[in-house]
Amino acid sequence: MPHIQFQNDLPGILGPMNFSPHTAEPMNALANALLQTDEGLSRGERELIATYVSSQNDCFFCQTIHGAVASEYLGDEDWSFVKAVKCDYEQTALSEKMKSLLTIAGSVQKGGKHVTTEQVEAAKIQGATDREIHDTVLIAAAFCMFNRYVDGLATIAPQNPEVYRARAARVVEKGYSAEGKYTSEKII
Repeated sequence: MPHIQFQNDLPGILGPMNFSPHTAEPMNALANALLQTDEGLSRGERELIATYVSSQNDCFFCQTIHGAVASEYLGDEDWSFVKAVKCDYEQTALSEKMKSLLTIAGSVQKGGKHVTTEQVEAAKIQGATDREIHDTVLIAAAFCMFNRYVDGLATIAPQNPEVYRARAARVVEKGYSAEGKYTSEKII
C-alpha cells in the first residue's frame, strides 16, 4: 500500500506522476530525452541500462517495465535475454562495449565516485564514445532517482507480466507519459 494517498490506483511511477503532474512533465521529458533516441546507443541498449540499474536497486516495477520495453526493442519475446543480463551480463551475448558500459552503470548505481578511470578506458577500448559513456552515466543516475521515487512512496507493482507487455508496446509507439487510464492489473 502506498505511503500517501495518490487518489488513483495507477501502478509504479504512474501513480505519483498522476498525483503530481507539474513534476511528472519534466520527469517524462527526461525519460524521453534519455531513452527515446538512437543517438549512439540504441533505444534497446538504453532501456537495458535502465533495467540493469533498476534491478541492482531492487525496484520491481522499474526493472519489469523497462525490461519489457528493452525486450520489445530487442525482439526478446520471452524476456530470457533481459533476465540473463540482470542476472550476469558478463555471461550473455552482449557486445564487449555494452558489457563495459553496464559495468560503469553498476558503479554509478553504487555511487558516482565508484566509476573509475579504468572502467571508462576499458569502455573506450571496446569502442564506446564519450557520448555513450555520458549517456550511460546519466541514464544510471536518473534511474537511481526514478527507482527511489517509486519505492520511496511504496507504489503498487502489478505481478501480471501482461500489464508490462501492454505498457511496453505503448512506450515503444508513443514514448513516456503518465497519460492513459491504468489499473493495478490492466491497462485500459
